[in-house]
Amino acid sequence: MYTLSSKLKLTAIIFMIVGAIGLVIGFIQAPSNLDDVREMMAAEEHHGEASHSEAGEANFAEAEHGMLLDDEPGRHAEEGHSTEAGAHDTEHLEHTLHQLQNKPWAAIYVAAFFFFMISLGVLAFYALQYASQAGWSPVLFRVMEAITAYLVPGGIIMFVLLALSGFHLNHLFVWMDPEVVAHDEIIQNKTAYLNVPFFLIRAAIFLAGWFLFRHFLVRNSRRLDEATDNYYFKKNFKLAAGFLVFFLISESIMSWDWIMSLDPHWFSTLFGWYVFSSMFVSGITVIALVSIYLKSRGYLTFVNNSHIHDLAKFMFGISIFWTYLWFSQFMLIWYSNIPEEVVYFISRIENYGLPFFGMVVLNFVFPLLVLMNSDYKRVNWFVVMTGIVILIGHYLDVFTMVMPATVGESWFIGIPEISAVLFFGGLFTFVVFNALTKAPLLAKRNPFIKESEHFHY
Repeated sequence: MYTLSSKLKLTAIIFMIVGAIGLVIGFIQAPSNLDDVREMMAAEEHHGEASHSEAGEANFAEAEHGMLLDDEPGRHAEEGHSTEAGAHDTEHLEHTLHQLQNKPWAAIYVAAFFFFMISLGVLAFYALQYASQAGWSPVLFRVMEAITAYLVPGGIIMFVLLALSGFHLNHLFVWMDPEVVAHDEIIQNKTAYLNVPFFLIRAAIFLAGWFLFRHFLVRNSRRLDEATDNYYFKKNFKLAAGFLVFFLISESIMSWDWIMSLDPHWFSTLFGWYVFSSMFVSGITVIALVSIYLKSRGYLTFVNNSHIHDLAKFMFGISIFWTYLWFSQFMLIWYSNIPEEVVYFISRIENYGLPFFGMVVLNFVFPLLVLMNSDYKRVNWFVVMTGIVILIGHYLDVFTMVMPATVGESWFIGIPEISAVLFFGGLFTFVVFNALTKAPLLAKRNPFIKESEHFHY
């Protein structure tokens, strides 16, 4: 039985506290009105204005001289132009205000979804092991079950965030704003699907389904330990098969709702698979990291290098799969050059070039070069290093899916983003390792457990 160390528990709690404080600071620093935005923009431009002050004074004097020479009609034209420019400036300021107000909300949304998708990805991988009757993985089942424990608190947090958006406490989902919809014909044509009540009902159905499947799969796994036959194993086999069908449908729609609808003018038929590949490889990576950590603490003695090698093979293979989907989505849309579609990537390339292309290096090039060699997949510290890079890369993946639609060009990784990762990372760590204390680390009655314990190649 695993015992949660006080040091790990304290570290997770400290991360949560520091993260919560940072998020509060992020909300406090967000502008509350147009005057705050003007002050922030003036402060940012102050240095540039000072360096060009002489040129600015010369231009102002020239403009003033020209205005004095203007006749009466010219002055009226200038006044009309000034009024139009003022209205445009006000509109721009309001847009920037919404972006900056969205920044702490978007930071929370990115981190909340990232850790939630890890747990959901592990649940899919866990169900896949049962459905395929895999013989190598049962020694890792307790680790998988512990990681999926975050599904409930993480899912509840996600639903609360979605509900708060529906109640207009933020501007994350632009299609939830009636004023925007009133002037947007494209969104109007989607209101039968994109409306707040139906949106929240779909989210509740998906979350309830995932919670229930997880509950029964884990409960049957624990009961199997005390059973005298394989009744609960057979039950889990059927449950896992049913879950995978439900998961493939619900995960795709969830991806459209929770991520793709942030850009309601854009769509991709590959998007559900793309998000799935990201959550799948992130979940498998966390299984490997948790297993290696437990082994280093003297637990999971029955997990050997062959198990770690297989997890690393999945990390390698799904990273290639993710890259295939990323490139397919990007290349086809970019090459077709349809304005309504390509704008999604233009906004990311122009304003998010570093994280957008950087994540391709972290999620594809690095795992490809490091994990291609079979021997390296058996070296624990090598797998840990690669896993950390993969997780950073897929956090950036979620970041570039969410931020351009919610924060736009006003983004930077600051206090809200770092604090959100600390808070949800601490919560995730606490929930997972606390769940490990609830059951023996070996699923001893699984019919494939002996095969799994003696898994070598």
